[in-house]
Amino acid sequence: MAFINKDFILSNDTAKMLYHEHAAKMPIIDYHCHLVPKQIAENIQFRDITQLWLVDGHYGDHYKWRAMRANGVSEDYLTGGKHTAWETFEKWAETVPYTMRNPLYHWTHLELSRVFGIEECLSPKNAREIFERCNELLATEEFRGQALIRKFNVETVCTTDDPADDLRYHKQIAEHPFGTKVLPTWRPDKAMGVDDPESFKAYLAKLGEISGVEITSYATLMDALQKRHDFFESMGCRLSDHGLETFYAAPYTEKEIEAIFRKVVAGTKPTAEEVDKWRSAVLHDGAVMDARSGWTQQFHIGAIRNNNSKMFAAVGPDTGYDAIHDLPTAAAGHRFLDGLEKEGALAKTILYCLNPKDNELFTTMAYTFNDGSVPGKMQFGSGWWFLDQEDGMRKQLNALSVLGLLSRFVGMLTDSRSFISYPRHEYFRRILCDVIGSDVESGRLPASEMDRICQMVEDISYNNAKNYFKF
Repeated sequence: MAFINKDFILSNDTAKMLYHEHAAKMPIIDYHCHLVPKQIAENIQFRDITQLWLVDGHYGDHYKWRAMRANGVSEDYLTGGKHTAWETFEKWAETVPYTMRNPLYHWTHLELSRVFGIEECLSPKNAREIFERCNELLATEEFRGQALIRKFNVETVCTTDDPADDLRYHKQIAEHPFGTKVLPTWRPDKAMGVDDPESFKAYLAKLGEISGVEITSYATLMDALQKRHDFFESMGCRLSDHGLETFYAAPYTEKEIEAIFRKVVAGTKPTAEEVDKWRSAVLHDGAVMDARSGWTQQFHIGAIRNNNSKMFAAVGPDTGYDAIHDLPTAAAGHRFLDGLEKEGALAKTILYCLNPKDNELFTTMAYTFNDGSVPGKMQFGSGWWFLDQEDGMRKQLNALSVLGLLSRFVGMLTDSRSFISYPRHEYFRRILCDVIGSDVESGRLPASEMDRICQMVEDISYNNAKNYFKF
């Protein structure tokens, strides 16, 4: 029997029924990803499996890069650009057998099976054959970017976009639809970046130019962001996203924030206290914009980034040198959400944590602010980054089940730049069905309520996201 077989991860008969008869048939709403809109719009045809899977210019799979480095593979094969596509792929094939019990082992073979129909386990022995077979398929129309998205019954994709982005490629996609709705997501993190005055000033210039607002103060910065927020909404955007170390909710006055603006644009680095105040102001005012527009706000909390300074200088960000942070989040998170609630400006919200010790903390934080206006208004989001693997997903599902309403959960996302990461939705759905099926078989859930249980699986897989986001 093939490793990735029809009952992969499904450990009992109820789990198999729930997956095959219910979860598997549901469309995908990928409400948070990092696909490159230009590649979607231009219906990219990948040169080879190495470009698709491992290295694509600045982009690549930093999960795989971390594993390859750990296996003794030189940086030249990853970001160095000194080796052929085959040579880099060969190094990955040498690494794969060493990834057993790492999620990469499952993901790699799920993608080979579901995308390319290859059921063998990748190793140095068959690497050349698999490399050539994948490349042969990638040269066909059925394996271009848009076809790969359609292959997995993806109904909606939400990319991640800066307020200064002109969204030209989203416009191009909308003008030439291909069966999947592709929408932008508002990611205003750079507006918080006053800790680097030079980069911040460069960003203000770019934002000012595209918004048509001369940014000379905090107030005019907010005017520029509001204009871009309105433009994003006109392009179908319904979500914001924020990648933060922790929440920011320090007390501040308008006078203090304007003084910090003047200090930073003059080229002076602000103090840690001033950075905290600035980020608190930007985060709050952005959240108010989201609430006015009826958007959903997402907060990805807990990454410590670019920790290897030597490699950051050599190859830049998002290359595999980030890790799990352990900053306190509870007090500031509650202050932030409470401030919005008191103003009547708390939008639908999804909280994601990167540190598994915070699973229960984030669930209780979210559920403190449900107000009965919308089912599942406040969400504890799916396992993210280092946690979107089997153990992480099971822990997230259990924390949410114990302290919230699993039945109202909006489910999985890819959080990926890869066009073939959609088997992660299958992975999640199999784990979900195994968790619930095991509860039925052990008597923890009643078999007499199977209709309700089947509906819950379909809801978490698709219906809840469909009803929650209303794309």
